[in-house]
Amino acid sequence: MPAILELEEEELVEADASLAEIAAPFDNERLPEPKVFNPWIIALVVTIGTFMEVLDTSIANVALPHISGSLSASQDEGAWVLTSYLVANAIVLPISGWISSVFGRKNFYLVSVFFFTVFSAACGMAPTLGVLILFRVAQGLAGGGLQPSVQAILADTFSIEKRGMAMALYTVAILVAPVLGPTLGGWITDNYSWRWIFYINIPVGILCVFLTRIVLEDPPHMKEMKAKARKLSVDWGGLGFISIGLATLEIVLDKGQELDWFGSSFIVFFASISVIALASAVIWELKRKNPIVNLRLLKERNFLFCCLIILGLYAVLYATTYLLPVFMQQLMGYTATTSGLVLSPAGIFTMIEVPFVGYILTKGYDPRKMIFAGMMLIASSCWWMGSLNLEMAEMNMIVPRIVQVLGLGLITVPVSTIVFRFIPKTESSQAAGLYALVRNEGGSLGIALVSTMLQRRTQVFQQVLGQHVTASNAMVQQAVGQMAAGPGNAADNHYVALAQLYAAMQRQASLLAYMDQFKMLCGIMLCMVPLVFFLKRPPAQKHIELEAH
Repeated sequence: MPAILELEEEELVEADASLAEIAAPFDNERLPEPKVFNPWIIALVVTIGTFMEVLDTSIANVALPHISGSLSASQDEGAWVLTSYLVANAIVLPISGWISSVFGRKNFYLVSVFFFTVFSAACGMAPTLGVLILFRVAQGLAGGGLQPSVQAILADTFSIEKRGMAMALYTVAILVAPVLGPTLGGWITDNYSWRWIFYINIPVGILCVFLTRIVLEDPPHMKEMKAKARKLSVDWGGLGFISIGLATLEIVLDKGQELDWFGSSFIVFFASISVIALASAVIWELKRKNPIVNLRLLKERNFLFCCLIILGLYAVLYATTYLLPVFMQQLMGYTATTSGLVLSPAGIFTMIEVPFVGYILTKGYDPRKMIFAGMMLIASSCWWMGSLNLEMAEMNMIVPRIVQVLGLGLITVPVSTIVFRFIPKTESSQAAGLYALVRNEGGSLGIALVSTMLQRRTQVFQQVLGQHVTASNAMVQQAVGQMAAGPGNAADNHYVALAQLYAAMQRQASLLAYMDQFKMLCGIMLCMVPLVFFLKRPPAQKHIELEAH
Protein backbone atom coordinates (compact mmCIF):
# COMPACT_ATOMS: atom_id res chain seq x y z
CA MET A 1 0.00 0.00 0.00
CA PRO A 2 2.70 2.59 0.82
CA ALA A 3 4.36 1.90 -2.56
CA ILE A 4 1.04 2.33 -4.38
CA LEU A 5 0.38 5.60 -2.50
CA GLU A 6 3.86 6.90 -3.38
CA LEU A 7 3.22 6.00 -7.04
CA GLU A 8 -0.13 7.82 -6.99
CA GLU A 9 1.48 10.91 -5.40
CA GLU A 10 4.20 10.96 -8.09
CA GLU A 11 1.54 10.70 -10.81
CA LEU A 12 -0.42 13.57 -9.21
CA VAL A 13 2.70 15.79 -9.10
CA GLU A 14 3.42 15.01 -12.77
CA ALA A 15 -0.21 15.76 -13.64
CA ASP A 16 -0.08 19.09 -11.77
CA ALA A 17 3.10 20.01 -13.62
CA SER A 18 1.51 19.18 -16.95
CA LEU A 19 -1.58 21.24 -16.14
CA ALA A 20 0.62 24.14 -15.07
CA GLU A 21 2.44 24.04 -18.40
CA ILE A 22 -0.88 24.00 -20.30
CA ALA A 23 -2.32 26.87 -18.23
CA ALA A 24 0.85 29.00 -18.33
CA PRO A 25 -0.11 31.01 -21.42
CA PHE A 26 -3.40 31.93 -19.75
CA ASP A 27 -1.90 32.78 -16.38
CA ASN A 28 -1.61 36.57 -16.06
CA GLU A 29 1.01 36.20 -13.35
CA ARG A 30 3.30 34.39 -15.74
CA LEU A 31 3.00 36.99 -18.50
CA PRO A 32 6.10 39.16 -18.96
CA GLU A 33 5.95 42.39 -17.02
CA PRO A 34 5.80 45.58 -19.14
CA LYS A 35 9.17 47.27 -19.41
CA VAL A 36 9.51 50.22 -17.05
CA PHE A 37 11.67 53.02 -18.46
CA ASN A 38 13.75 55.46 -16.52
CA PRO A 39 11.51 58.43 -15.56
CA TRP A 40 14.03 60.86 -17.05
CA ILE A 41 13.71 59.20 -20.46
CA ILE A 42 9.93 59.62 -20.24
CA ALA A 43 10.32 63.27 -19.17
CA LEU A 44 12.68 64.05 -22.04
CA VAL A 45 10.43 62.40 -24.64
CA VAL A 46 7.17 64.08 -23.61
CA THR A 47 8.84 67.48 -23.18
CA ILE A 48 9.81 67.43 -26.88
CA GLY A 49 6.13 67.71 -27.82
CA THR A 50 5.55 70.57 -25.38
CA PHE A 51 8.55 72.50 -26.64
CA MET A 52 7.29 72.14 -30.21
CA GLU A 53 3.80 73.38 -29.30
CA VAL A 54 4.94 76.36 -27.18
CA LEU A 55 7.40 77.34 -29.91
CA ASP A 56 4.52 77.58 -32.38
CA THR A 57 2.72 80.18 -30.23
CA SER A 58 5.46 82.74 -30.98
CA ILE A 59 7.38 81.57 -34.05
CA ALA A 60 4.78 82.91 -36.51
CA ASN A 61 4.73 86.44 -35.04
CA VAL A 62 7.67 87.84 -37.01
CA ALA A 63 6.55 86.07 -40.20
CA LEU A 64 3.11 87.74 -40.36
CA PRO A 65 4.10 90.42 -42.91
CA HIS A 66 5.56 87.71 -45.17
CA ILE A 67 2.47 85.50 -44.76
CA SER A 68 0.13 88.37 -45.53
CA GLY A 69 2.10 89.41 -48.60
CA SER A 70 2.45 85.87 -49.92
CA LEU A 71 -1.28 85.13 -49.58
CA SER A 72 -2.48 88.56 -50.80
CA ALA A 73 -3.99 89.57 -47.45
CA SER A 74 -3.88 92.70 -45.32
CA GLN A 75 -1.90 92.86 -42.09
CA ASP A 76 -5.14 92.81 -40.05
CA GLU A 77 -6.39 89.72 -41.88
CA GLY A 78 -3.02 88.03 -41.42
CA ALA A 79 -3.24 88.57 -37.65
CA TRP A 80 -5.99 85.93 -37.56
CA VAL A 81 -3.22 83.36 -38.12
CA LEU A 82 -2.20 84.04 -34.50
CA THR A 83 -5.65 84.67 -33.07
CA SER A 84 -7.19 81.48 -34.49
CA TYR A 85 -4.45 79.36 -32.93
CA LEU A 86 -4.84 80.98 -29.50
CA VAL A 87 -8.64 80.64 -29.59
CA ALA A 88 -8.47 76.92 -30.40
CA ASN A 89 -5.77 76.43 -27.75
CA ALA A 90 -7.88 78.12 -25.08
CA ILE A 91 -10.85 75.83 -25.80
CA VAL A 92 -8.90 72.59 -25.34
CA LEU A 93 -6.77 73.50 -22.32
CA PRO A 94 -9.44 73.32 -19.58
CA ILE A 95 -11.10 70.15 -20.95
CA SER A 96 -7.86 68.24 -21.55
CA GLY A 97 -8.16 66.55 -18.15
CA TRP A 98 -11.59 65.16 -19.02
CA ILE A 99 -10.38 63.99 -22.46
CA SER A 100 -7.44 62.21 -20.80
CA SER A 101 -9.76 60.43 -18.38
CA VAL A 102 -11.96 59.17 -21.24
CA PHE A 103 -9.32 58.09 -23.77
CA GLY A 104 -6.32 57.58 -21.52
CA ARG A 105 -3.42 59.97 -21.10
CA LYS A 106 -1.05 58.09 -23.42
CA ASN A 107 -3.64 57.88 -26.20
CA PHE A 108 -4.57 61.54 -25.81
CA TYR A 109 -0.94 62.66 -25.89
CA LEU A 110 -0.15 60.51 -28.93
CA VAL A 111 -3.20 61.70 -30.85
CA SER A 112 -2.41 65.33 -29.96
CA VAL A 113 1.18 65.11 -31.20
CA PHE A 114 0.15 63.18 -34.34
CA PHE A 115 -2.53 65.63 -35.44
CA PHE A 116 -0.42 68.64 -34.42
CA THR A 117 2.25 67.37 -36.81
CA VAL A 118 -0.25 66.63 -39.59
CA PHE A 119 -1.86 70.07 -39.37
CA SER A 120 1.57 71.74 -39.17
CA ALA A 121 2.33 70.21 -42.57
CA ALA A 122 -1.10 71.33 -43.82
CA CYS A 123 -0.41 74.92 -42.64
CA GLY A 124 2.83 74.96 -44.61
CA MET A 125 1.02 73.87 -47.78
CA ALA A 126 -2.00 76.22 -47.37
CA PRO A 127 -2.74 77.96 -50.71
CA THR A 128 -4.90 80.77 -49.28
CA LEU A 129 -5.26 82.69 -46.02
CA GLY A 130 -8.67 81.13 -45.29
CA VAL A 131 -7.25 77.62 -45.60
CA LEU A 132 -4.26 78.56 -43.43
CA ILE A 133 -6.53 79.92 -40.67
CA LEU A 134 -8.64 76.74 -40.83
CA PHE A 135 -5.58 74.55 -40.38
CA ARG A 136 -4.25 76.83 -37.62
CA VAL A 137 -7.51 76.25 -35.72
CA ALA A 138 -7.06 72.50 -36.15
CA GLN A 139 -3.41 72.79 -35.09
CA GLY A 140 -4.42 74.73 -31.96
CA LEU A 141 -7.06 72.16 -31.04
CA ALA A 142 -4.53 69.34 -31.44
CA GLY A 143 -1.76 71.09 -29.53
CA GLY A 144 -3.86 72.50 -26.70
CA GLY A 145 -3.68 69.31 -24.65
CA LEU A 146 0.09 68.87 -24.79
CA GLN A 147 1.12 71.25 -21.98
CA PRO A 148 -1.31 69.98 -19.30
CA SER A 149 -0.72 66.36 -20.35
CA VAL A 150 3.03 66.70 -19.86
CA GLN A 151 2.65 68.30 -16.43
CA ALA A 152 0.28 65.55 -15.32
CA ILE A 153 2.63 62.87 -16.71
CA LEU A 154 5.60 64.32 -14.82
CA ALA A 155 3.58 64.67 -11.60
CA ASP A 156 2.64 60.97 -11.78
CA THR A 157 5.97 59.63 -13.08
CA PHE A 158 8.29 61.17 -10.49
CA SER A 159 8.31 60.82 -6.74
CA ILE A 160 7.72 63.94 -4.67
CA GLU A 161 11.42 64.19 -3.86
CA LYS A 162 12.45 64.26 -7.55
CA ARG A 163 9.51 66.23 -8.90
CA GLY A 164 11.37 69.54 -8.61
CA MET A 165 14.03 68.45 -11.11
CA ALA A 166 11.36 67.06 -13.44
CA MET A 167 9.43 70.33 -13.42
CA ALA A 168 12.73 72.13 -14.03
CA LEU A 169 13.08 70.27 -17.33
CA TYR A 170 9.51 71.20 -18.25
CA THR A 171 10.13 74.83 -17.27
CA VAL A 172 13.18 75.04 -19.54
CA ALA A 173 10.93 74.05 -22.46
CA ILE A 174 8.13 76.53 -21.77
CA LEU A 175 10.50 79.44 -21.03
CA VAL A 176 13.10 78.90 -23.75
CA ALA A 177 10.59 78.20 -26.54
CA PRO A 178 8.92 81.66 -26.49
CA VAL A 179 12.38 83.29 -26.38
CA LEU A 180 13.73 81.29 -29.33
CA GLY A 181 10.48 81.49 -31.31
CA PRO A 182 10.84 85.02 -32.74
CA THR A 183 14.57 84.55 -33.43
CA LEU A 184 14.12 81.20 -35.17
CA GLY A 185 11.02 82.40 -37.03
CA GLY A 186 12.80 85.52 -38.26
CA TRP A 187 15.87 83.59 -39.42
CA ILE A 188 13.82 80.94 -41.24
CA THR A 189 11.60 83.56 -42.90
CA ASP A 190 14.53 85.73 -43.98
CA ASN A 191 16.60 82.83 -45.37
CA TYR A 192 13.99 80.35 -46.64
CA SER A 193 10.21 80.84 -46.57
CA TRP A 194 7.50 81.38 -43.95
CA ARG A 195 6.18 77.90 -44.83
CA TRP A 196 9.23 76.31 -43.20
CA ILE A 197 8.23 77.61 -39.76
CA PHE A 198 5.50 74.93 -39.97
CA TYR A 199 7.48 72.27 -41.83
CA ILE A 200 10.13 72.07 -39.09
CA ASN A 201 7.48 70.49 -36.81
CA ILE A 202 7.21 67.41 -39.04
CA PRO A 203 10.45 65.54 -38.14
CA VAL A 204 10.14 66.56 -34.47
CA GLY A 205 6.53 65.32 -34.32
CA ILE A 206 7.34 62.00 -36.00
CA LEU A 207 10.21 61.40 -33.56
CA CYS A 208 8.01 62.30 -30.58
CA VAL A 209 5.19 59.94 -31.66
CA PHE A 210 7.63 57.06 -32.23
CA LEU A 211 9.38 57.45 -28.86
CA THR A 212 6.16 58.09 -26.90
CA ARG A 213 4.64 54.81 -28.10
CA ILE A 214 7.67 53.01 -26.69
CA VAL A 215 8.27 54.66 -23.31
CA LEU A 216 4.91 56.00 -22.06
CA GLU A 217 2.30 53.97 -20.16
CA ASP A 218 -0.77 55.11 -18.25
CA PRO A 219 -0.49 54.74 -14.45
CA PRO A 220 -2.93 52.33 -12.76
CA HIS A 221 -5.20 55.10 -11.46
CA MET A 222 -5.60 56.45 -15.01
CA LYS A 223 -6.80 53.04 -16.22
CA GLU A 224 -9.37 52.98 -13.40
CA MET A 225 -10.48 56.53 -14.23
CA LYS A 226 -10.86 55.66 -17.91
CA ALA A 227 -13.16 52.78 -17.07
CA LYS A 228 -15.27 54.98 -14.78
CA ALA A 229 -15.33 57.97 -17.13
CA ARG A 230 -16.73 55.93 -20.02
CA LYS A 231 -19.71 54.94 -17.89
CA LEU A 232 -20.58 58.57 -17.12
CA SER A 233 -22.62 60.85 -19.35
CA VAL A 234 -20.75 63.58 -21.20
CA ASP A 235 -21.09 67.08 -19.74
CA TRP A 236 -22.17 68.67 -23.01
CA GLY A 237 -23.52 71.78 -21.28
CA GLY A 238 -20.22 72.53 -19.57
CA LEU A 239 -18.28 71.79 -22.76
CA GLY A 240 -20.45 74.21 -24.76
CA PHE A 241 -20.35 77.07 -22.24
CA ILE A 242 -16.58 76.80 -21.72
CA SER A 243 -15.76 76.54 -25.43
CA ILE A 244 -17.90 79.55 -26.38
CA GLY A 245 -16.79 81.63 -23.39
CA LEU A 246 -13.04 81.09 -23.84
CA ALA A 247 -13.13 81.42 -27.64
CA THR A 248 -14.95 84.76 -27.51
CA LEU A 249 -12.73 85.99 -24.64
CA GLU A 250 -9.61 85.26 -26.69
CA ILE A 251 -11.05 87.18 -29.65
CA VAL A 252 -11.84 90.16 -27.40
CA LEU A 253 -8.32 90.21 -25.90
CA ASP A 254 -6.59 89.82 -29.25
CA LYS A 255 -8.69 92.31 -31.26
CA GLY A 256 -9.68 94.78 -28.52
CA GLN A 257 -6.95 97.38 -29.01
CA GLU A 258 -7.11 97.14 -32.79
CA LEU A 259 -10.88 97.84 -32.81
CA ASP A 260 -10.90 100.44 -29.97
CA TRP A 261 -12.32 98.06 -27.36
CA PHE A 262 -15.87 98.91 -26.31
CA GLY A 263 -16.12 101.62 -28.93
CA SER A 264 -16.60 98.75 -31.37
CA SER A 265 -19.92 96.90 -31.65
CA PHE A 266 -17.91 93.79 -32.66
CA ILE A 267 -16.01 93.79 -29.34
CA VAL A 268 -19.13 94.60 -27.29
CA PHE A 269 -20.98 91.67 -28.89
CA PHE A 270 -18.22 89.12 -28.27
CA ALA A 271 -17.46 90.46 -24.77
CA SER A 272 -21.13 90.08 -23.81
CA ILE A 273 -21.22 86.50 -25.10
CA SER A 274 -18.00 85.72 -23.23
CA VAL A 275 -19.26 87.07 -19.89
CA ILE A 276 -22.61 85.26 -20.17
CA ALA A 277 -21.03 81.97 -21.30
CA LEU A 278 -18.27 81.94 -18.65
CA ALA A 279 -20.68 82.89 -15.84
CA SER A 280 -23.03 80.12 -16.98
CA ALA A 281 -20.09 77.69 -17.13
CA VAL A 282 -19.12 78.41 -13.51
CA ILE A 283 -22.68 77.93 -12.24
CA TRP A 284 -23.22 74.82 -14.37
CA GLU A 285 -19.92 73.12 -13.43
CA LEU A 286 -20.31 73.74 -9.69
CA LYS A 287 -23.71 72.05 -9.76
CA ARG A 288 -22.53 69.00 -11.71
CA LYS A 289 -21.41 65.90 -9.86
CA ASN A 290 -18.95 64.96 -12.61
CA PRO A 291 -18.07 68.26 -14.36
CA ILE A 292 -15.93 68.45 -17.47
CA VAL A 293 -13.81 71.06 -15.65
CA ASN A 294 -13.52 70.58 -11.90
CA LEU A 295 -13.61 74.14 -10.52
CA ARG A 296 -13.82 72.74 -6.99
CA LEU A 297 -10.04 72.23 -7.18
CA LEU A 298 -9.71 75.98 -6.55
CA LYS A 299 -10.88 75.35 -2.99
CA GLU A 300 -7.40 73.97 -2.29
CA ARG A 301 -5.42 76.98 -1.08
CA ASN A 302 -2.07 76.23 -2.69
CA PHE A 303 -3.63 75.47 -6.05
CA LEU A 304 -5.68 78.69 -6.01
CA PHE A 305 -2.81 81.02 -5.07
CA CYS A 306 -0.33 79.27 -7.38
CA CYS A 307 -2.79 79.88 -10.24
CA LEU A 308 -3.08 83.58 -9.27
CA ILE A 309 0.72 83.91 -9.11
CA ILE A 310 1.21 82.23 -12.48
CA LEU A 311 -1.53 84.40 -14.04
CA GLY A 312 0.30 87.60 -13.08
CA LEU A 313 3.72 86.14 -13.81
CA TYR A 314 2.92 85.18 -17.39
CA ALA A 315 1.11 88.46 -17.96
CA VAL A 316 4.37 90.25 -17.11
CA LEU A 317 6.52 87.77 -19.09
CA TYR A 318 4.49 87.95 -22.30
CA ALA A 319 4.01 91.70 -21.96
CA THR A 320 7.77 92.34 -21.83
CA THR A 321 8.37 89.76 -24.59
CA TYR A 322 5.89 91.75 -26.71
CA LEU A 323 7.25 95.21 -25.79
CA LEU A 324 11.00 94.69 -26.20
CA PRO A 325 11.11 93.52 -29.86
CA VAL A 326 8.62 96.22 -30.91
CA PHE A 327 10.65 98.85 -29.03
CA MET A 328 13.88 97.76 -30.71
CA GLN A 329 12.37 97.60 -34.21
CA GLN A 330 10.25 100.78 -34.12
CA LEU A 331 12.47 103.13 -32.10
CA MET A 332 15.97 101.64 -32.37
CA GLY A 333 15.85 100.52 -36.01
CA TYR A 334 16.69 96.85 -35.37
CA THR A 335 15.64 94.09 -37.76
CA ALA A 336 13.38 91.25 -36.57
CA THR A 337 16.29 88.81 -36.52
CA THR A 338 18.60 91.20 -34.63
CA SER A 339 15.97 92.03 -32.03
CA GLY A 340 15.41 88.31 -31.50
CA LEU A 341 19.14 87.77 -31.04
CA VAL A 342 19.24 90.45 -28.35
CA LEU A 343 16.66 88.45 -26.35
CA SER A 344 18.30 85.06 -26.94
CA PRO A 345 21.05 85.17 -24.24
CA ALA A 346 18.31 85.07 -21.60
CA GLY A 347 17.37 81.59 -22.87
CA ILE A 348 20.92 80.36 -22.26
CA PHE A 349 20.84 81.56 -18.66
CA THR A 350 17.46 79.84 -18.21
CA MET A 351 18.89 76.48 -19.27
CA ILE A 352 21.71 76.91 -16.74
CA GLU A 353 19.61 78.17 -13.85
CA VAL A 354 16.47 76.03 -13.94
CA PRO A 355 18.11 72.59 -13.34
CA PHE A 356 20.03 74.15 -10.42
CA VAL A 357 16.75 75.45 -8.94
CA GLY A 358 15.21 71.99 -9.34
CA TYR A 359 18.18 70.41 -7.55
CA ILE A 360 17.86 72.83 -4.61
CA LEU A 361 14.17 71.94 -4.29
CA THR A 362 15.01 68.24 -4.05
CA LYS A 363 17.13 69.09 -0.99
CA GLY A 364 14.07 70.37 0.88
CA TYR A 365 14.58 74.14 0.50
CA ASP A 366 11.44 76.18 1.18
CA PRO A 367 9.95 76.94 -2.30
CA ARG A 368 8.12 80.00 -0.97
CA LYS A 369 11.41 81.80 -0.34
CA MET A 370 12.49 81.14 -3.92
CA ILE A 371 9.17 82.46 -5.26
CA PHE A 372 9.55 85.63 -3.17
CA ALA A 373 13.12 86.18 -4.41
CA GLY A 374 12.02 85.60 -7.99
CA MET A 375 9.25 88.19 -7.73
CA MET A 376 11.66 90.80 -6.41
CA LEU A 377 14.12 90.08 -9.23
CA ILE A 378 11.40 90.46 -11.88
CA ALA A 379 10.12 93.68 -10.30
CA SER A 380 13.69 95.05 -10.27
CA SER A 381 14.24 94.09 -13.92
CA CYS A 382 11.00 95.79 -15.01
CA TRP A 383 11.95 98.98 -13.16
CA TRP A 384 15.40 98.76 -14.80
CA MET A 385 13.76 98.45 -18.25
CA GLY A 386 11.74 101.55 -17.39
CA SER A 387 14.97 103.60 -17.52
CA LEU A 388 15.82 102.67 -21.13
CA ASN A 389 16.67 105.40 -23.65
CA LEU A 390 17.21 105.73 -27.39
CA GLU A 391 21.01 105.99 -27.19
CA MET A 392 21.74 102.78 -25.29
CA ALA A 393 23.72 99.76 -26.51
CA GLU A 394 22.39 96.21 -26.87
CA MET A 395 23.91 95.19 -23.55
CA ASN A 396 21.64 97.66 -21.74
CA MET A 397 18.66 95.55 -22.88
CA ILE A 398 20.30 92.13 -22.61
CA VAL A 399 21.25 92.42 -18.91
CA PRO A 400 17.83 93.40 -17.46
CA ARG A 401 16.19 90.71 -19.60
CA ILE A 402 18.61 88.14 -18.15
CA VAL A 403 17.75 89.33 -14.61
CA GLN A 404 14.06 88.97 -15.44
CA VAL A 405 14.46 85.42 -16.76
CA LEU A 406 16.51 84.43 -13.71
CA GLY A 407 13.57 85.59 -11.59
CA LEU A 408 11.17 83.56 -13.75
CA GLY A 409 13.20 80.43 -13.12
CA LEU A 410 13.03 81.03 -9.38
CA ILE A 411 9.22 81.20 -9.57
CA THR A 412 8.05 78.75 -12.21
CA VAL A 413 9.92 75.67 -10.97
CA PRO A 414 8.78 75.95 -7.30
CA VAL A 415 5.22 76.85 -8.34
CA SER A 416 5.05 73.93 -10.80
CA THR A 417 6.28 71.66 -8.02
CA ILE A 418 3.91 72.71 -5.22
CA VAL A 419 0.80 73.49 -7.29
CA PHE A 420 -0.10 69.77 -7.37
CA ARG A 421 1.29 68.97 -3.91
CA PHE A 422 -2.08 68.80 -2.13
CA ILE A 423 -4.12 67.65 -5.15
CA PRO A 424 -5.00 63.92 -5.37
CA LYS A 425 -3.36 62.08 -8.26
CA THR A 426 -6.79 61.19 -9.59
CA GLU A 427 -7.32 64.94 -10.21
CA SER A 428 -3.84 65.72 -11.59
CA SER A 429 -5.01 65.87 -15.23
CA GLN A 430 -7.88 68.24 -14.37
CA ALA A 431 -5.55 70.41 -12.28
CA ALA A 432 -2.93 70.52 -15.04
CA GLY A 433 -5.55 71.65 -17.57
CA LEU A 434 -6.77 74.50 -15.36
CA TYR A 435 -3.21 75.53 -14.54
CA ALA A 436 -2.19 75.62 -18.22
CA LEU A 437 -5.31 77.64 -19.08
CA VAL A 438 -4.50 80.24 -16.42
CA ARG A 439 -0.93 80.47 -17.69
CA ASN A 440 -1.99 81.04 -21.31
CA GLU A 441 -4.75 83.51 -20.41
CA GLY A 442 -2.22 85.42 -18.32
CA GLY A 443 -0.09 85.88 -21.44
CA SER A 444 -3.08 87.08 -23.47
CA LEU A 445 -4.12 89.52 -20.72
CA GLY A 446 -0.60 90.91 -20.44
CA ILE A 447 -0.26 91.58 -24.17
CA ALA A 448 -3.75 93.11 -24.37
CA LEU A 449 -3.03 95.38 -21.40
CA VAL A 450 0.32 96.78 -22.55
CA SER A 451 -0.69 97.14 -26.21
CA THR A 452 -3.70 99.22 -25.13
CA MET A 453 -1.87 101.31 -22.56
CA LEU A 454 1.10 101.86 -24.88
CA GLN A 455 -1.09 103.49 -27.52
CA ARG A 456 -3.01 105.61 -25.03
CA ARG A 457 0.03 106.79 -23.08
CA THR A 458 1.78 107.67 -26.34
CA GLN A 459 -1.15 109.93 -27.23
CA VAL A 460 -1.07 111.52 -23.76
CA PHE A 461 2.67 112.26 -23.97
CA GLN A 462 2.29 113.65 -27.49
CA GLN A 463 -0.26 116.13 -26.18
CA VAL A 464 1.93 117.07 -23.22
CA LEU A 465 5.07 117.54 -25.32
CA GLY A 466 3.11 119.21 -28.12
CA GLN A 467 2.01 121.98 -25.75
CA HIS A 468 5.64 123.12 -25.56
CA VAL A 469 6.36 122.90 -29.30
CA THR A 470 5.05 126.35 -30.28
CA ALA A 471 6.33 129.09 -32.59
CA SER A 472 6.86 131.42 -29.61
CA ASN A 473 9.11 128.96 -27.74
CA ALA A 474 12.71 130.17 -27.92
CA MET A 475 14.17 126.64 -27.81
CA VAL A 476 11.90 125.55 -30.68
CA GLN A 477 12.98 128.56 -32.73
CA GLN A 478 16.64 127.77 -32.07
CA ALA A 479 16.24 124.08 -32.96
CA VAL A 480 14.34 124.85 -36.18
CA GLY A 481 16.90 127.45 -37.12
CA GLN A 482 19.78 124.99 -36.73
CA MET A 483 17.95 122.27 -38.69
CA ALA A 484 16.94 124.68 -41.49
CA ALA A 485 20.44 126.09 -41.93
CA GLY A 486 22.07 124.92 -45.15
CA PRO A 487 21.79 125.06 -48.91
CA GLY A 488 18.42 125.17 -50.67
CA ASN A 489 15.21 127.10 -50.35
CA ALA A 490 14.85 128.60 -46.86
CA ALA A 491 11.05 128.03 -46.72
CA ASP A 492 11.41 124.38 -47.74
CA ASN A 493 14.18 123.87 -45.21
CA HIS A 494 11.96 125.39 -42.53
CA TYR A 495 9.12 122.92 -43.20
CA VAL A 496 11.58 120.00 -43.30
CA ALA A 497 12.99 121.14 -39.95
CA LEU A 498 9.48 121.29 -38.44
CA ALA A 499 8.75 117.76 -39.70
CA GLN A 500 12.00 116.49 -38.18
CA LEU A 501 11.18 118.19 -34.88
CA TYR A 502 7.72 116.62 -34.86
CA ALA A 503 9.19 113.16 -35.60
CA ALA A 504 11.64 113.59 -32.71
CA MET A 505 8.76 114.59 -30.43
CA GLN A 506 6.83 111.45 -31.47
CA ARG A 507 9.83 109.25 -30.71
CA GLN A 508 10.21 110.85 -27.28
CA ALA A 509 6.49 110.39 -26.59
CA SER A 510 6.75 106.70 -27.58
CA LEU A 511 9.84 106.27 -25.39
CA LEU A 512 8.05 107.74 -22.37
CA ALA A 513 5.06 105.46 -23.03
CA TYR A 514 7.34 102.38 -23.12
CA MET A 515 8.99 103.47 -19.86
CA ASP A 516 5.53 103.78 -18.29
CA GLN A 517 4.60 100.24 -19.35
CA PHE A 518 7.69 98.67 -17.81
CA LYS A 519 7.10 100.55 -14.55
CA MET A 520 3.45 99.45 -14.57
CA LEU A 521 4.60 95.82 -14.92
CA CYS A 522 6.94 96.37 -11.98
CA GLY A 523 3.95 97.53 -9.92
CA ILE A 524 1.90 94.46 -10.95
CA MET A 525 4.68 92.16 -9.80
CA LEU A 526 5.03 93.94 -6.46
CA CYS A 527 1.25 93.67 -5.91
CA MET A 528 1.58 89.89 -6.28
CA VAL A 529 4.23 89.52 -3.58
CA PRO A 530 1.70 89.20 -0.67
CA LEU A 531 0.21 86.10 -2.35
CA VAL A 532 3.36 84.18 -1.39
CA PHE A 533 2.44 84.43 2.30
CA PHE A 534 -0.81 82.54 1.65
CA LEU A 535 1.02 79.45 0.33
CA LYS A 536 1.40 76.40 2.54
CA ARG A 537 4.86 74.90 2.79
CA PRO A 538 4.75 71.28 1.57
CA PRO A 539 5.61 68.77 4.32
CA ALA A 540 8.83 66.82 3.97
CA GLN A 541 7.04 63.48 4.21
CA LYS A 542 4.82 62.09 1.48
CA HIS A 543 1.24 63.24 1.51
CA ILE A 544 -1.06 60.25 1.79
CA GLU A 545 -3.91 61.75 -0.23
CA LEU A 546 -1.60 62.66 -3.11
CA GLU A 547 -0.14 59.19 -3.34
CA ALA A 548 -3.50 57.45 -3.14
CA HIS A 549 -4.70 55.81 -6.32
